[in-house]
Amino acid sequence: MDIIVLIKAAIMGIVEGLTEFLPISSTGHLILAGSLLGFDDAKSKVFDIAIQTGAILAVIIVYWQRLRETAAGLGSDARARRFVLNVAIGFFPAVVLGLLLGKAIKAHLFTPTVVAAAFIIGGFIILWAERRAPSATRVHEVDDMTPLDALKVGLVQCLAMVPGTSRSGATIIGGMLLGLSRKAATDFSFFLAIPTLIGAGFYSLYKERALLEMSDAPMFGVGLLFAFVSAWICVRWLLRYIATHSFVVFAWYRIAFGLVVLGTAWSGLVVWAD
Repeated sequence: MDIIVLIKAAIMGIVEGLTEFLPISSTGHLILAGSLLGFDDAKSKVFDIAIQTGAILAVIIVYWQRLRETAAGLGSDARARRFVLNVAIGFFPAVVLGLLLGKAIKAHLFTPTVVAAAFIIGGFIILWAERRAPSATRVHEVDDMTPLDALKVGLVQCLAMVPGTSRSGATIIGGMLLGLSRKAATDFSFFLAIPTLIGAGFYSLYKERALLEMSDAPMFGVGLLFAFVSAWICVRWLLRYIATHSFVVFAWYRIAFGLVVLGTAWSGLVVWAD
């Protein structure tokens, strides 16, 4: 395979891993990076979704002890069963709406302009969420969540079907607005990502299998590897960061980056491919 293609795959993998779990939209960054790199054909779109499984492997490793204890306790621990039920409930809305609207959204909304607008709007929502009084928090740990809390977060996650919104941003900030602590919202966002991203990755590969050939394996392998490594670094950093910091810096990043994309598009300085 062409070395240039592998380099592009590595760059896209790094972009995926660094942005998947921050509230700044991995899909939005992949669309913009793919546009700049000329890595934006139909096969590349499958690649973008498939390499999410590399990023989610990092979450599985970071949370391995909790996941292992949950699996071991399903037969005897009510807390473990409630945790799995909540993740399943949170996952369900994305499955339904993804199957119903996924094709239409990809056909009409996967454009740099939509991404930039979603970046900016999402940035202002984060600023609003961070200014709410701490007294609004009623759920301090993931294990304190009710099935209704999980359903609400799952419904909010569906907003991330609009590229540029950010799945992690929607679930974390949405969770905070619904009364979850920053830690509980972040943890649940990570746990909810496991079935969501794995399901999306395998479904995309199966649905678009006619586009793929064995010769594409090195490209996907490189993307998965770099997505995993960069996501592992990012997740570990984020869990330390939220212990003492808010998400305000990500809000201003979203707003500034969105304005740059819109400005360069309107001025013609950068030709963003739709």
